Amino acid sequence: MAGAITHDRPSAAEGRQGGPLIVTEDADLLDDLLRLCAAAGARPEVHHGVPERGGGWDTAPLVLVGDDASRRVRGATRRRGVVLVGRDQDDPGVWRRAVEIGADHVLMLPDGEQWLVDRIADVAEGVGPPALTVGVIGGRGGAGSSTLACALAVTSARQGARTLLVDADPLGGGLDVLLGGESVEGLRWPAFAASHGRVGGGALEESLPSLHALRVLSWDRGDCVTVAPEAVRAVLAAARRRGGVVVVDLPRRIDEGVAEALAQIDLGVLVVPAELRAVAAAGRVASAVGMVLRDLRVAVRGPYAPGLDDREVARLLGLPLMGEVPTETGLPAAQERGAPPGGDGRGPLARFCSAFWERAAVAGGGV
Repeated sequence: MAGAITHDRPSAAEGRQGGPLIVTEDADLLDDLLRLCAAAGARPEVHHGVPERGGGWDTAPLVLVGDDASRRVRGATRRRGVVLVGRDQDDPGVWRRAVEIGADHVLMLPDGEQWLVDRIADVAEGVGPPALTVGVIGGRGGAGSSTLACALAVTSARQGARTLLVDADPLGGGLDVLLGGESVEGLRWPAFAASHGRVGGGALEESLPSLHALRVLSWDRGDCVTVAPEAVRAVLAAARRRGGVVVVDLPRRIDEGVAEALAQIDLGVLVVPAELRAVAAAGRVASAVGMVLRDLRVAVRGPYAPGLDDREVARLLGLPLMGEVPTETGLPAAQERGAPPGGDGRGPLARFCSAFWERAAVAGGGV
């Protein structure tokens, strides 16, 4: 069980990394809290009361106060990030003691263990604003959505943002291949197929192949592996906690795993060739995606069929127009040489992607 008590006063320790401060003399409770810190990958500082030196009470990103120690910390400086931890769920006095010490939360073990592990891991990783997460999906097969997803990620990395490119289409052939990095060492999706609970953001980033200054989560060349929806949720949540930019290349079919990915996407880009059959197919895709993703926009690819332009395609789909994806002469030949889409910062595709991220920056995370 975990409950919240709201305070408005900010903590001097907000935004800092580090392990929590544990205040308790209860040996059994201390053993449990140390175990949960170990599970979260954090090294705590332990005291029987408010530390007299070193400023641990004021600077620790999270303070875990055992219910046995609530009287001893009653006069401590009020701050955010204090959790009162106990075991007796039938004790009505715990809420009064939480107010007396200025706690944000009251947590009872063992019911609240997973919540506490997640909270400890958050502060250990130094969680800041989540990554701007953009999903790219084709209106029909061969629309060029994978190429655009790669170009957006390559451009973001070239501009200095921490960038992770996620291949959410197991039948797409692998984005690492499209980026010329199929032989680069690092984990692929099958390694995360059974993940559940929390995945460490830093560990995820370090385990993935590094290509063109970004990290890539793609598929290997083995048999197709089913990734559980819980694993998709855990991996994307870990990627978003690292901040920066996450670009997700989405398949056109919507299953439970794709729905989990869509739920964590801030902006969807539907890539639609400017032909009537493509627009009709894209309408079905947009209808399915729109059930989960609120902000979906259309990027139109030429050449244009008679009577169509980018604005007409957007009107027929009933979606906001993101723009026209330019045709880049020589792109297939460049990819054969190992150059990634958007790798030439002066090319039309790179300029299109740069304009996209400039609008995102101006809008403060939206486009």
